[in-house]
Amino acid sequence: MAHDHAGHSHTHGHSHVPPNLSGRAMGAAVGLTLAFVAVEALAGWFAHSLALLSDAGHNLADAAALGFSWYALSIADKPSHEGMTFGYHRVGVFAALANAVSLVMIAAFIAWEAIVRIRHPEIADGTMMMAVASAAIVVNLVIGLWLHKGAKDDLNIRSAYLHMLGDAVSAFGVVIAGVLIATTHSPLADPVVSLIIAALILYSSFGVLRESATVLLEGTPPGTDMPAVIAAIKNVGGVLDVHDLHVWMVGPGVVACSCHILVAEQSIREGQQVLRAVVRDIERRFHITHTTVQIEVEGCEADDMYCTGRRAHDAH
Repeated sequence: MAHDHAGHSHTHGHSHVPPNLSGRAMGAAVGLTLAFVAVEALAGWFAHSLALLSDAGHNLADAAALGFSWYALSIADKPSHEGMTFGYHRVGVFAALANAVSLVMIAAFIAWEAIVRIRHPEIADGTMMMAVASAAIVVNLVIGLWLHKGAKDDLNIRSAYLHMLGDAVSAFGVVIAGVLIATTHSPLADPVVSLIIAALILYSSFGVLRESATVLLEGTPPGTDMPAVIAAIKNVGGVLDVHDLHVWMVGPGVVACSCHILVAEQSIREGQQVLRAVVRDIERRFHITHTTVQIEVEGCEADDMYCTGRRAHDAH
């Protein structure tokens, strides 16, 4: 018969799909972005365009984002070992957080320079702005297409993907500013568009900042319906109750779960069948790929549903 101290088991269902990106593609994206940064920065300097220089700065952040993502992808594939039992999945999360923070800093710098330019207007070269910004749109959209598929399932790649889309939008704003300058000769078009670019950068970084912070704080993954997880576990045949439930994201595509389930007095074989049914059901319904379940028999006093963990010295 099963006893209340028995039945602790887990499964490693690593069913997450790695991004369909090769190191060569990521390297090409970094190289292309850096080359364009140099061209755009020079053009912005000679055209006296803050919007072009702002977009070049955003592109430089894109290159850093792609470089971080490229490095994180290679590190995340390293196998787990005694010192890193979950492997290196969170390297990508740190890369995403660094990318998002860099976006915020760039947005603040652009906003400051735009305010200075509004106070001291300077006419930019509208024709050069339109030409270079149009090229920037093409470059960023091409790289964005390379990253699109991997961005669906990987926070790290999604942060780099958002960099590229944000810069394509900001480059479009530079084109509009160039048109306004060429047609109206207004000195305010350039800094005003720069402020809009800064606002777009901040907006694009917010989601990545929030999600990466949630992962690092071991919060519930976005989109996970905890009441539905509880109901699914309780609906498995043989489960009387569930408690001490935790669901968190280890890294991109790797969601973990641990819980205690209460069952009736039964054989170990029957208890293992219930355990496997719980693991199979929550993986199928909620894509939770690493589950640890502890079985307890009737009569065991259950803790709170979301039990607060104790520190090591508090356990003694």
